[in-house]
Amino acid sequence: MNNKLLLLGDEAIAQAALDAGLSGVYAYPGTPSTEITEYIQSSPKSQAENIHCRWSANEKSAMEAALGMSYAGKRSMVCMKHVGVNVAADAFINSAITGVVGGLVFVAADDPSMHSSQNEQDSRYYGDFALIPILEPSNQQEAYDMVYEGFKLSEECGVPVMLRITTRLAHSRSGVERRAEQPQNEMHFSDDPKQFVLLPAVARQQYNRLLSKQKEFLNYSEYSAFNSYKDGPDKSKGIIASGIAYNYLMENFPNGCPFPVMKIGQYPLPETFILKMAGACEELVVIEEGYPFIENALKGLLSIGLKVHGKKDGFLPRTGELNPDIVGKAFGFEIPQMQEVPDVVKVRPPALCMGCGHRDMYDALNIVVAEKGNDSRVFGDIGCYTLGYLPPFKAINSCVDMGASITMAKGASDAGLKYAVAVIGDSTFTHSGMTSLLDAINENAPITVIISDNETTAMTGGQDSSGTGKIEAICLGLGVDPAHLHVLVPLKKNEEEMVHVLREEMNYRGLSVIIPRRDCLQTLSRKTKKH
Repeated sequence: MNNKLLLLGDEAIAQAALDAGLSGVYAYPGTPSTEITEYIQSSPKSQAENIHCRWSANEKSAMEAALGMSYAGKRSMVCMKHVGVNVAADAFINSAITGVVGGLVFVAADDPSMHSSQNEQDSRYYGDFALIPILEPSNQQEAYDMVYEGFKLSEECGVPVMLRITTRLAHSRSGVERRAEQPQNEMHFSDDPKQFVLLPAVARQQYNRLLSKQKEFLNYSEYSAFNSYKDGPDKSKGIIASGIAYNYLMENFPNGCPFPVMKIGQYPLPETFILKMAGACEELVVIEEGYPFIENALKGLLSIGLKVHGKKDGFLPRTGELNPDIVGKAFGFEIPQMQEVPDVVKVRPPALCMGCGHRDMYDALNIVVAEKGNDSRVFGDIGCYTLGYLPPFKAINSCVDMGASITMAKGASDAGLKYAVAVIGDSTFTHSGMTSLLDAINENAPITVIISDNETTAMTGGQDSSGTGKIEAICLGLGVDPAHLHVLVPLKKNEEEMVHVLREEMNYRGLSVIIPRRDCLQTLSRKTKKH
């Protein structure tokens, strides 16, 4: 066994799960969490030991499958980006009430600065809402150690354990030292036959059980190796730093921080350490990535007289990622000005690949939409095709969340919009567009749904799409009228045909589905090289 590896944070999480006796990982691809599952998929151990590592249709189905594996006594992990936690929330919150049998680690990858996301939400609030332990690593080694220990913690506490990471940790590399490989659990079940049956009478008992464990979770946190307190001679400030933000603090104090520092890696917050610091220091400073989660918690824990500085009072910016310069500036250090970036390396907006089928689809759509004038709007969704908002296409008018295109188009049509069009990708359609389409079918809403099918989950790197080869069958099975279901090949030479079909279906006063289908060029290139 190679004990030392150079790994991304995502890869360290995956390797830890493999070494801890993982039996299955469940996920839907989403930056910055995608590489966790991909690493497990490429591991020889997954093949040799039959570790489940196929992609799920969405985050909710992933969470439920992971809970099912835990129900059978085996260790499972579920991975998603922060907005995916919203999709999985129903199963996730209730899994804390059912509890687990086999260890279950729930990885939430947050994206401060919205590098590839619609918002900056902080998943720690979900863990706190579910009343379960949360782990937050400051580096790749801690990410490995927390997952390795997280399965054990989950089994000892009898609940899922959340691991919260951020983009910078997920996608940076560092040396990681592995631990001994553990065998997979043998299949076994709960001694309580009603544990997973959340009828109200049972759920009330289970919820009381979860509440009774809160002191136990706090005790684990108080004695956790992932939480530490280091005293300092200058008591004018006490600093509480969590996760990767701890590194940003310490980079500004290479010779050691003169203030007392509490490093937070496990929640609930260790109250003993916090009260000790509060009693010794004149004021507290909180450095954390994401929302002011710790800062808000301190207000309920401490006396009102003690000042707490952080994101809420402007000591640190409320939005975007932190970095060493931002933290240093907050402490009054002089930060060197960066030289102006030359034009040749300045950031350029993303664009659809040249030759992409989405391009030809938008060219044809724009022709028809222009004919309809102000009576038409195009509702977009999450995927590569969202770039149709940008020049030269300027083709879509909304992008809110996975699957929203169809239901927003229906709602706008209900409001009186004459020509409502939805553009959604094949993977997003099977993720959360099918129920939206069913709503439109049930009312025969006069909207045109374009399922732009490139037969992959292209935006996150070309992972398998759950809908490949099934889109027409799904649409027909849901009840789409075969006379208004069309499959087209989006090529410039077919533009006249595409324009004709789009024009006819937009004029039709009922539901129609158009499927422009052509392989993603990037995925096709990789397939060709592989063969």
